[in-house]
Amino acid sequence: MSAPNILSTPACIIGGGPAGLLAAELLSKQGIKVHLFDAMPSVGRKFLLAGIGGMNITHSEEMPVFAQRYQPAGVLDAFLPLFDNQKIQSWVRSLGLETFTGSSGRIFPTDMKAAPLLRAWLRRLREQGVEIHTRSRFQGWNEQGQLLIEKNAQPILVNAKTTLLALGGASWPRLGSDGGWVKLLSQHNIHIAPLQPSNCGFLVEQWSPHFISKYAGAPVKSCAISLTNQTFRKGEFVVTKDGVEGSLVYALSYSIRQQLNSTGKATIYIDLQPQRTLEQVIQKLQRPRASQSFSKFIHNQLKLDGVRAGLLRELVPNCQSLTPIELAKAIKSTPLALIATRPIDEAISTDGGICFSELTEQLMLKKIPSVFCAGEMLNWDAPTGGYLLTGCFATAAACAQGMLNYLAKA
Repeated sequence: MSAPNILSTPACIIGGGPAGLLAAELLSKQGIKVHLFDAMPSVGRKFLLAGIGGMNITHSEEMPVFAQRYQPAGVLDAFLPLFDNQKIQSWVRSLGLETFTGSSGRIFPTDMKAAPLLRAWLRRLREQGVEIHTRSRFQGWNEQGQLLIEKNAQPILVNAKTTLLALGGASWPRLGSDGGWVKLLSQHNIHIAPLQPSNCGFLVEQWSPHFISKYAGAPVKSCAISLTNQTFRKGEFVVTKDGVEGSLVYALSYSIRQQLNSTGKATIYIDLQPQRTLEQVIQKLQRPRASQSFSKFIHNQLKLDGVRAGLLRELVPNCQSLTPIELAKAIKSTPLALIATRPIDEAISTDGGICFSELTEQLMLKKIPSVFCAGEMLNWDAPTGGYLLTGCFATAAACAQGMLNYLAKA
């Protein structure tokens, strides 16, 4: 192997996802020379993939409610104001695109696409002098404190006054987020909470063959679910051949996983008639059934059919024999036992990461001064709906400000 190239820079960023790119923009805007390294052939690959179904950049909720979506409670309260949902929309407009708010409260670029946004963003970074190095994998530090980068099997040593690590979680290994940084930072005795699947599907013990044959892949609409059998969240989810997934399940994934970790199982409760109160369902079911079959009766009275009726039959034994009151309670709170998460490389995001006790208020590692960390590397969690991207942006903004402060004192 040839002698390593040596590069010196005020600011080095490792990771070309949203957090790394935003920090590069904010630093270079202040005249700081930035070199950004990413292991993939191009940057923003997860950003592009996330935008395939519509580029959901943030959510329109007022900040007090918005902040409650992050776990553990209060974990990002200090950082969200630095790049909140209003600032994200202004930032998108500054790149020449407009935004709109969907019926769910989610905010999108007008064309719903990620590629035009990323192209405009990268153009701005180039204009501000950011140098992006692709196919460049971070390998840690040498004894002199230089960053070790391997580019096309050739070593590069980077002398950086300050560094940002924005390497993501472990849920997208084919796009570069493989969690390989955990081993590198653990060597410095940095406490890292185990990376776990989040915004993921969950497994059931077993669906019946009949239920799988009829409903695997079916969306369950007009429903609500709860983990406590008390506070239900409306939305929809999807039945899979071995469990459930989808936005409504993802919204509760943190709490479901916490229960799985503590007891080995978790039960969610499905409200198959969220548009009606329990009393209204009872009234409907107390009407004369006459000669109608059970399926015809619940269809006529409650429009309950398809996969929702299938779930009722699958999860409530002998539901046809229940009294109207018992059946109404079952319909309003159908229990579904979950036994495990889907594998981490199938998850949308990961929970776990660098514990905040290892970081200063501006997200610099206490044990490796001058090194900051942002995005999914940190130990926080959020549902889909624009919250994940906002969290990455907000922590990146905090790191950029911290790096500027650090350079000013250096």
